[in-house]
Amino acid sequence: MAFDLDMIKKVYDRYSTRVAAARKATGKPLTLTEKILYAHLSEGDAHKAFARGVDYVDFAPDRVAMQDATAQMALLQFMQAGRPKVAVPSTVHCDHLIQAKIGAEVDLNTAKDTNKEVYDFLASVSDKYGIGFWKPGAGIIHQVVLENYAFPGGMMIGTDSHTPNAGGLGMIAIGVGGADACDVMAGLPWELKFPKLIGVKLTGKLSGWTSAKDVILKVAGILTVKGGTGAIVEYFGEGARSLSATGKGTICNMGAEIGATTSVFGYDEKAAIYLKGTKREEIAALADTIKEHLTGDAEVYANPEQYFDQVIEINLSELEPHVNGPFTPDLAWPISKFAAAVKENNWPATLEVGLIGSCTNSSYEDITRAASIAQQAVDKHLKTKAEFTITPGSEQVRYTVDRDGYLGTFAEMGGVVLANACGPCIGQWARHTDDPTRKNSIITSFNRNFAKRQDGNPNTHAFVASPEIVTAFAIAGDLTFNPITDTLTNENGQQVKLDEPQGIEMPIKGYAVEDAGYQAPAEDGSKVEVKVDPKSSRLQLLDPFAAWEGTDLHGLKLLIKAKGKCTTDHISMAGPWLKFRGHLDNISNNMLIGAINYFNGLADSVKNELTGEYGPVPATQRDYKAHGIGTIVVGDENYGEGSSREHAAMEPRHLGVRAILVKSFARIHETNLKKQGMLGITFADPADYDKVQEDDTIDIQGLTSFAPGKQLTVVLHHKDGSTDSFAVNHTYNAQQIEWFKAGGALNIIRKQMAN
Repeated sequence: MAFDLDMIKKVYDRYSTRVAAARKATGKPLTLTEKILYAHLSEGDAHKAFARGVDYVDFAPDRVAMQDATAQMALLQFMQAGRPKVAVPSTVHCDHLIQAKIGAEVDLNTAKDTNKEVYDFLASVSDKYGIGFWKPGAGIIHQVVLENYAFPGGMMIGTDSHTPNAGGLGMIAIGVGGADACDVMAGLPWELKFPKLIGVKLTGKLSGWTSAKDVILKVAGILTVKGGTGAIVEYFGEGARSLSATGKGTICNMGAEIGATTSVFGYDEKAAIYLKGTKREEIAALADTIKEHLTGDAEVYANPEQYFDQVIEINLSELEPHVNGPFTPDLAWPISKFAAAVKENNWPATLEVGLIGSCTNSSYEDITRAASIAQQAVDKHLKTKAEFTITPGSEQVRYTVDRDGYLGTFAEMGGVVLANACGPCIGQWARHTDDPTRKNSIITSFNRNFAKRQDGNPNTHAFVASPEIVTAFAIAGDLTFNPITDTLTNENGQQVKLDEPQGIEMPIKGYAVEDAGYQAPAEDGSKVEVKVDPKSSRLQLLDPFAAWEGTDLHGLKLLIKAKGKCTTDHISMAGPWLKFRGHLDNISNNMLIGAINYFNGLADSVKNELTGEYGPVPATQRDYKAHGIGTIVVGDENYGEGSSREHAAMEPRHLGVRAILVKSFARIHETNLKKQGMLGITFADPADYDKVQEDDTIDIQGLTSFAPGKQLTVVLHHKDGSTDSFAVNHTYNAQQIEWFKAGGALNIIRKQMAN
């Protein structure tokens, strides 16, 4: 069944005109990325060319997707916007709040009971405002979107950083915070700085143990966690056309780990096959009528260096399987060099757990390739040495692979099937271990492996690989094992070698499902009442943030000077804290508890200037707020890397932090700060970071003449009476400065809707 077919027809009907206008405005051939972006300008046909990395542009996305953890705050904000119904097709997916502990059925039932209040809220608010609701157990947002909503040439925003997964079907799909989603659902233009373009030319064809996952693991090693910041990555070439649509989705999904705005592949035969296989033949037929607009122009791909800001070329025929990690997704190791790296770095070689699935790698093709390795363990009498779990991406995939016998294969191997949910990937994992602090190793087919992300243990060395490589390692239980070259001793004492994985791109009997888990909204939402218990610990109606007082900021205290990597996981942890995602005050008790204090090397330990004592970050900040004292957070490079969670911006705002001063920001987090009326600024000279002392009192000057491109000044008043003064940069445009002055973008939306 094709959702929102009329909307897709309207998008395609205007494509030829929009692309022609863009080609005229730019005076050059167009990349696929440019075609999609110019086709979605809020103003309509393009009248001028936009400067990459410079111009802020208003777009009109086709749809919005939200997962349950972020949907709560997004919809609490939307409830203040004053609209009776969402302006574009929107969906909510319940995938983040299910903890993996025992197995799919038990864990799902536990989640339905534990999270009933939140699920009831999301279902009722979806009913009221015309939003499609995917029930707990339906699957992970990105897999469900790929199966049901993604379409070539479309544009979507989603309140999750891995929204780019839909790029596997040729869609520009961008992860955002809830305030951005609120704008689009309210029918307002959505602003984005026109991205730079990175082209990745793929030649050759995958074979043997190498999979689509290895493409993005390789790219992550090349570009690092911030190499794609401010850019869209466009894949092209014969190698790109040879990849399955779900394989392309894997690559686009994990593009979030290089900081890319999104990633995209062109529409081709593989995309058409997937659309038809997921009962969306009408969309494939429509796409075929404009297929020349759903890929980059031939001149672009013939001479990519002339049209992209950076070009990378990868020969798939020569690509090795990769393992990335630990502690960061861009530490890339070809399998031939991984064993040596394990030994040289003294990483724990014994593998304790192998985990496959997640939004990144849970397609039918992924499951069948991993199952072909699992079957060999059974047939060759190999005893699986590590714990092994499987997380299906959707109920449709789970039902189909179960029907075809693959879940039974995993069970024979000793695997445990978890619920169709994010689970261990986001820290929703009650890990079975006799020592939760032991130095240990796990390997996953997930996308992110920051310290403590999966199990809360900073000593867990998490590595990322393809599902088939993970399965092989789980069988071996040893990270120095190379499945391509090495043998294993089976239960009969024989040396056996694993054969290359074999997978099936699309199910031969087609996909099947009894209950996909979709709930359509009420025809008339005006009669639906959304209730939030004022005594609830999990849901809290929002109060507007205060407007800027109209003066420079004086007398700020330093809350924390964060040292090194400070991701959104450090700023607002997931795991057990997910239950408070709809209650801003309660979840603010995790604010910055994972950040490392520059001055003592400890997490969640900062000096309270009012008492002189060290204590937790949130409690210290609450004390400052109670005394009417504003604070500032200082950070390092790529601050806010990782998830799209806007809680990482809303918590400091709620608790009275006035400014975030860092060497550089990750894209989504910087936007989230701006949306919430927070001041996000960067050192003009990164060396000035070293001037910030623990006992400083800080002023920020120049706000009374706050203007685009105009530097502000930070003055540090040191305890010994001396001062340091230096310039800081910002990227606020005129509209974003108005957000700051109003106390947040939502305050402006509320006024607009009231008039």
